[in-house]
Amino acid sequence: MTVTVAGMDHTMSQTTRQEVLKKLRRRYQGAGAEHKRKLLDQAQELLGYHRKAAIRSLRAATVERGPGIISGRPVSYEPRVLLPWLRPIWQGTDYACGRRLVAMLPEWIPAYEQHERRMPGEVREKLLAASGRTLDRLLEPLRGQGAGCSLTRPGTLLRHQIPIRGSVWEEGKAGWMEVDTVALCGGSVAGEFVWMVDGVDYATTWVEVRAMWGRGQAGTLEALRDVEASLPFELLGLDSDNGGEFLNYHVLSWLQKRPRPVFMTRSRPYKKDDNAHVEQKNWTHIRQCFGYERHDNPEVVQLINALIKAAYGPLLNYFHANLKLERKERTEGRLRRIYGDAQTPLARVLASAQVKPQTKRRLEQEKAGLNPFALKQAVARGLKEIALLRQARP
Repeated sequence: MTVTVAGMDHTMSQTTRQEVLKKLRRRYQGAGAEHKRKLLDQAQELLGYHRKAAIRSLRAATVERGPGIISGRPVSYEPRVLLPWLRPIWQGTDYACGRRLVAMLPEWIPAYEQHERRMPGEVREKLLAASGRTLDRLLEPLRGQGAGCSLTRPGTLLRHQIPIRGSVWEEGKAGWMEVDTVALCGGSVAGEFVWMVDGVDYATTWVEVRAMWGRGQAGTLEALRDVEASLPFELLGLDSDNGGEFLNYHVLSWLQKRPRPVFMTRSRPYKKDDNAHVEQKNWTHIRQCFGYERHDNPEVVQLINALIKAAYGPLLNYFHANLKLERKERTEGRLRRIYGDAQTPLARVLASAQVKPQTKRRLEQEKAGLNPFALKQAVARGLKEIALLRQARP
């Protein structure tokens, strides 16, 4: 029994208070009248109790607690058993959410066993049977968050000639891409440094990333040409923000002066949600890998692009599953977003009618010879080389 009164001594911890009260209560039960009065005085002095409160507390019988009863369903997914095996796979997937991880584990577990060590059968069965929410609960203590910044420089020269995207896209077809740039500036835009061009296909979520020195129009055009050459489908449309690196005559002329012109659109000013797909990839595919450090050595550009083409790009497109919004439903004033099953960009490319059969066979053959953990190690080695070269400024 715990009694709280206005004059209670709050400088004493609850644990100490309970220990003192327990000793006084044990002595009080076998003491005579005179000794009981002294024990009550001690309770008032030490614990700050009122006289009547002290009497009630010392008279209260000691409650013997029985054995604890665990109610509810038995625990099937014990963190201490599963986390040592799930953690390295989760780290290899760049900390995917539960719904994405469910779709990736059937491929990543065999790859882990092939590249690292064999997993116990019971652990393998439980990980493959776990739902996305179960995986999220297991991984919740390990999660962290980050933050970013925007450095878009407005380009007004062609803004009135390039339409806002609106509903002109054929969003069910592969080839309609959102593009953006990300600064590896270390928090300071002074001087020259490396920029990353990020492009994501709306229908298949296929991602291409390229590094360039500065953010000039010619450099951006060269990066976009390289991105198009790596796409497994024909480029049909390009949507960007209002940055001057995209809204210029170099890029517009390159898109339009071809047998089948590429449709170019732009987002509304100060509306990042118009480019939500590529904005999300800026974090998951650039910041999580290359961070926020300043890359101001031009020699790292070639090294970054070599790493992206050899290991990082295949890792993202062949083995990293993601979610894609299918539709929105509004019920009783509340908006509900319905997502499809998590799939890799490669799986969506293979299911696309716009991709040629020979291209699909080539991609399947390339994936068959790759292991995601080997690619992850190659990325880690490449990032160390880039970090050393970045620090050795010319």
